[in-house]
Amino acid sequence: MSTVQKSSARPANKRRAADIAYDAIEQLIATLALEPGSPIVESELTERTGLGRTPVREALLRMISVGLIVQQPRRGLLVSHVNLADHLDVIQTRRVLDALIASCAARRASAEQRKDIVKCAEKMVKAAARGHLGDYMLADHDLDCVVHQASRNHSAIKAIVPLIVQCRRFWYAYQHEGDIVEAANAHLELAEGIATGDEAAAVAGSNRLLDYLERFARRVIDR
Repeated sequence: MSTVQKSSARPANKRRAADIAYDAIEQLIATLALEPGSPIVESELTERTGLGRTPVREALLRMISVGLIVQQPRRGLLVSHVNLADHLDVIQTRRVLDALIASCAARRASAEQRKDIVKCAEKMVKAAARGHLGDYMLADHDLDCVVHQASRNHSAIKAIVPLIVQCRRFWYAYQHEGDIVEAANAHLELAEGIATGDEAAAVAGSNRLLDYLERFARRVIDR
């Protein structure tokens, strides 16, 4: 079985094995390759990630702490379910953190990071126009990575990453209800706001994106 593809935005050779394992398993959960409610088998994950048991186990413990994996008596570790009732709360919390990160990135990003942020968003727009969900989600992941690095707000990043994974899982589960062209344009507005260094424009772009995510969620929940 092939190893999980890793984003070019985060070089593997400069990172701890446990962090690489976390990202690889997180991707499997976010894309529903590991379905909600499915059991976690360490030996399968070591094979799929190409990593040892120790970093995989450390990654799983971190995922329990943020709610991506649950531990149940006699059943062991399971991938947590997508909870429709809680999803609007996830989005409301993301709105606050995303606005903070966008504002910090607009203020602190380097010139190179500003260019990379726009390039990632433009890749999302092109992928959406082609209807290529895989390329769209990869560019979305890369955009998050660059924006987070540019913000240099480690507390906000630590808090928001599990919420982003929940939103990605929600998207993969209910993508037939979404519009990736609209979502890509919202990401581009966010990216351009950050790139200009205008914190108000960056926050406005962030709010537009979260408005879209909320409308998307309500379509699913209210149907």
